[in-house]
Amino acid sequence: MTNRSANPLCVNLDTLIRSDLLIEAVLVLLKRHPLLLLMLPFWWLKGRPAFRQQVADRVDLDVTRLPFHQPLLDVLRVQHSQGRRLILVTDANLMTYAEQIARYLGIFESILACDQDADLSGKPTSERLVSTFGAGGFDYVGHAATDLHVWRYARAAIVVNARSALVRRVAAPTSVEQVFTPIPIGIWAFLNAIRLHQWAKNALVFVPLAAAHQMLNPLLLAQAGIAFLAFGCFASSVYVLNDLFDLAADRQHPTKCRRAFAAGIIPVQHGLMLIPVLLVPGFLLALLLPYWFGTSLGLYYVLTLAYSLRLKQLVLVDVLTLAGLYTLRIIAGGAATDIPLSFWLLAFSMFLFLSLALVKRTSELLVCRDAARDAAAGRDYRTTDLETLAQFGVTSGYLAVLVLALYIDSPSVVTLYSEPWMLWLLCPVLLYWISRVWLLTRRGELHEDPMVFALTDRTSYGLFALVAGILWRAS
Repeated sequence: MTNRSANPLCVNLDTLIRSDLLIEAVLVLLKRHPLLLLMLPFWWLKGRPAFRQQVADRVDLDVTRLPFHQPLLDVLRVQHSQGRRLILVTDANLMTYAEQIARYLGIFESILACDQDADLSGKPTSERLVSTFGAGGFDYVGHAATDLHVWRYARAAIVVNARSALVRRVAAPTSVEQVFTPIPIGIWAFLNAIRLHQWAKNALVFVPLAAAHQMLNPLLLAQAGIAFLAFGCFASSVYVLNDLFDLAADRQHPTKCRRAFAAGIIPVQHGLMLIPVLLVPGFLLALLLPYWFGTSLGLYYVLTLAYSLRLKQLVLVDVLTLAGLYTLRIIAGGAATDIPLSFWLLAFSMFLFLSLALVKRTSELLVCRDAARDAAAGRDYRTTDLETLAQFGVTSGYLAVLVLALYIDSPSVVTLYSEPWMLWLLCPVLLYWISRVWLLTRRGELHEDPMVFALTDRTSYGLFALVAGILWRAS
């Protein structure tokens, strides 16, 4: 677009950002004060402007890290450098956010806010612009069908993220100067958003089956498979919800800032719709299994939700909760197949997964230290805690090996294994794997979730194969 007109260029605030300010503010509000969820319907009944005002009065957003529409922003900066007047158009209820964005970008001459009791879209906006600049005395940047009434009185239109049908409707009353076509959302973006690769963690529901030597039982295997799918759906819904709650923290992270919702690749409103789409099939699958599996799954969801809202911000409580959630998958696997769980299995699981949870926190703090930051965003840890966390983690991992050794020496092993002495070989293998994971962590070479690392590391695959061979031989 060239600067062919002296007309001011009026820019709808919503076109600047690949997200929704109101939804983001509501998410921040609910994360800080979950009980206000009960008030949202009453605010909404008072009208959209009143709803926006209630939320805006309670929430501050970090506008410097919002996912701006970069191609549009580049064009606006060129226009600004050529001396064109740029006007930011917004709802008066979002005036605080608009002022912060305008101040941060530094390219807008002024902000034009609609009346407190008016809706930003359609006629009220066009009347305000016409009364200020006159019919045909301004160009307008919009993105929705509700902007058609504004474009009718504009000299020229710039259409952002709109489909071709809307562009044709815009071209009828005014001249379309430039079109920014929407970037298609690929299937991989959604698969990454629901963390499909993290479903591997749900394979823990098969552990009770394997420990009881029932992996060849087709009925029990089918029940565990259903439990796996149900857990996957519930876990993915929580991953999406967690990403929506953590938008601000993720945008400050060197790698998490590329997540689909934080980067604006998938609109946040799509994320809200994705949550029930995942929960419903998970709930229906759970109905096919025993009552106690559904109870375990419900407890998992409540704990994970509590973790997303609050527990992840509490020092040490967060890692204990993560370890408990891993162990809960094993408990759910036992409930799905009616296989009783031993004390040894639960103790081993708790110590091992506490160690892996501490790996994750330690690696995050190492990233903070390398970036010259004292603490991780959204966490209650400091870089000075690195050595202490590492000591906790290594100790917990080695305690898991001790539990395994004590189990091997227990009378119950004789009834399950024909050559139980072979199981002693598991101890050095596990000691090596835990020590290697922590060594790589302290070197700063393990940057992802340790469970994901285990699924992508060749050495880990070799060790898992060795463990499987030992168990087969001992049986």
